Amino acid sequence: MTVTHRTQSTRRPARPATGRAAAVDGRRVANEQAHDESSRRQRPDGAWRDGDPVGRRRFATIGDVELERGGVVPDVRLAYETWGRLNEAKDNVILVEHALTGDSHVVGEAGDGHASPGWWNSLVGSGGTVDPDEWFVIAANVLGGCQGSTGPSSTAPDGKAWGSRFPYVTVRDQVAAERALLDQLGIRRIAAVVGGSMGGMRAIEWAVTHPADVDRCIVLASTAYATADQIAWCQPQLLAIRNDPDFAGGDYYAGERRPDAGLGLARRIAHITYRTETELDERFGRQAQLGEDPLRAGDRGRFAVESYLDHHAGKLARRFDANSYVVLTEAMNSHDVGRDRGGVAAALARVEADCTIVSVDTDRLYPPRLSDDLHAALPRSRREHITSAFGHDGFLIEEDQVGRIVREALERGPRDHA
Repeated sequence: MTVTHRTQSTRRPARPATGRAAAVDGRRVANEQAHDESSRRQRPDGAWRDGDPVGRRRFATIGDVELERGGVVPDVRLAYETWGRLNEAKDNVILVEHALTGDSHVVGEAGDGHASPGWWNSLVGSGGTVDPDEWFVIAANVLGGCQGSTGPSSTAPDGKAWGSRFPYVTVRDQVAAERALLDQLGIRRIAAVVGGSMGGMRAIEWAVTHPADVDRCIVLASTAYATADQIAWCQPQLLAIRNDPDFAGGDYYAGERRPDAGLGLARRIAHITYRTETELDERFGRQAQLGEDPLRAGDRGRFAVESYLDHHAGKLARRFDANSYVVLTEAMNSHDVGRDRGGVAAALARVEADCTIVSVDTDRLYPPRLSDDLHAALPRSRREHITSAFGHDGFLIEEDQVGRIVREALERGPRDHA
């Protein structure tokens, strides 16, 4: 049965702070920037490394991963986190898939081992949308990432960082690595796989590649294939990183500088696509950043929206690696469930899971039409809509709407395996 449901956001974009509140916010940003400078001197990248505090991470060595384009990544390790307990039947597993700059830390505070708090803190919790008293939740840092899983900043077999030698990986390769992780944990079936954006790509790839193993598939703000527009937006981000002299062709780990300028530019470009023109205008308008004058000759100041983008660029540089940004962006570009499967429609026809396909009404990067097409091609699918002023990021921001959608998807019984 096909069902469409639409909910209304109660959130509105906030105007920038003024007066004392703005001064406090300015000090916070200054402190974060000072921390950024300190960490930059201590390490040439934003990756987690062996010897760093582990935090909530667990690690699994899953062996060699054969790649879709040929070749092998040897002795792959995945970092993952879990919540709840696996039941005796091993049928209460929910796999949560992170987006481009996410990691395994779905829920929890920032602290030793975790540079930032959980990126989906509203999702998992006792009495919450996904209750760990009922479900066993797993989230892994993706193959090619930089927060404990094998990626460009990891040590290659020769004892040096992979750097530029790290191979091109696809979304299918990443799902293959996750399948190997679950096999090692003794888990065959997944009660639900849920993800947004790049995480949604892996979620639907799971349902296509392993149709007999996935009961429910919840895809938020994503697509069955990367579009020309999405690939086009990725190109200037990749060029920004690669053209930073400190990128050094991807082999900067042994040096004292890292390509923060290029990574920051990439983040600024991406962040604009994650939000909406309306939100940015209502939130910032033409206001100047506190204490700065954008119209001053010479060393001019910034508009508030420019400071906002600078802030997000700095935040990412503190916790992420430029090479992983390149590898994962190219993996997103590779995404096409129909490749070598007779096309998208034929691939999606294989899916046995009960699917929930969710779009954000103001998403200009993953417009709702892509979710419409995905929903229409699936054998069993429920169509959901999030109403938000925040664009693509609405799948993270609109907690109440997302909570209802995920909760109702989990309440629906899985398909019959008889």
